[in-house]
Amino acid sequence: MENKQARDLLTGSKLSDESFITLFMIGVLVILFGLACTVVPNFYLPQNILNQITNNWFIIILGIGVTFVLITGNYDMSVGGNIALTGVLSVYFCQGVNVSENPLANGLGLPYGVAVALALLCAMGVGAINAFFIAKLKVPSIIVTLGTMMLARGVAQVITQGAQRNTSLPDAFGVMGSWNLPGTPFRLSLLVMLALVIGAFIFERKTIFARRIYLIGANPEAARLSGINVEKYLTALYIFSGLLAGITGILLASEYKAGVSSRATGYEFDALVVTLLGGVSIAGGFGSVLGMFVGAVILSVVTSAATGLLLSPDWQFTLKGIVTFLAILAQRYALDKRKG
Repeated sequence: MENKQARDLLTGSKLSDESFITLFMIGVLVILFGLACTVVPNFYLPQNILNQITNNWFIIILGIGVTFVLITGNYDMSVGGNIALTGVLSVYFCQGVNVSENPLANGLGLPYGVAVALALLCAMGVGAINAFFIAKLKVPSIIVTLGTMMLARGVAQVITQGAQRNTSLPDAFGVMGSWNLPGTPFRLSLLVMLALVIGAFIFERKTIFARRIYLIGANPEAARLSGINVEKYLTALYIFSGLLAGITGILLASEYKAGVSSRATGYEFDALVVTLLGGVSIAGGFGSVLGMFVGAVILSVVTSAATGLLLSPDWQFTLKGIVTFLAILAQRYALDKRKG
């Protein structure tokens, strides 16, 4: 943090590089939104603007955990598989016992609250496995988390027999996914997302824990020599990321009243993309949750515009890749110009 302050003094600015990049990407968002409004009919309508956030709440929740992990210079690619596993387990745990000859209709018969708690513990367990191999055994995070992603999704496929579980569920199962704030279109999932973003922003700006995360990402060896227990911090972050994936899995399973082993396929890549769009450094030590949020809205604008233009899924994927590449290049250019 002292190095950051010294750098800001040398550049003659009180605005940190993280804040500068966030403002820069807000400018990019405004430009992209303006372009979308000119080429897509009715793109400027208030309901469409609201949809840019509400339709992507799950990527934003995942992005919080991925942001903090990436700031330390590590990855978490397991979140998509963890979502599928958590959702499937939440269904299996509270399905009735021996209620049908169909094995996919039978579960453990636990109360919904207990089922959710156990499923979340399993999601955090995936994070703990990641932390053990990465923090303790020093295995590269990209390898470990890709492995646990496939492991989690594989277990989900075994439990669902490659299909889905959606019967013999208690009425309480669908409450969280369908509950709206009275008098508004805002669902519980959106409120959870906003609460997590605000909490993560305060955590990032106000706590010593967060400052040490940045130090770990900037120079892990210096962090160790200064007395920071790097293993403890990485463990906490991976378990937290697993918890966020679990919360997402619970909410999605409740919304659709089903546990699907293929759910959230590719979400880990979208979560990584929005963090990079928001200015989080892939090398660690740099980035912010607010930037990630802006990145998520940018990705949503591009996706919605591509859909409005009736582009095929292949071209939509290509367009997202081009925009991501150009945005990251623009970030790098703006930072280099700022430093002179």
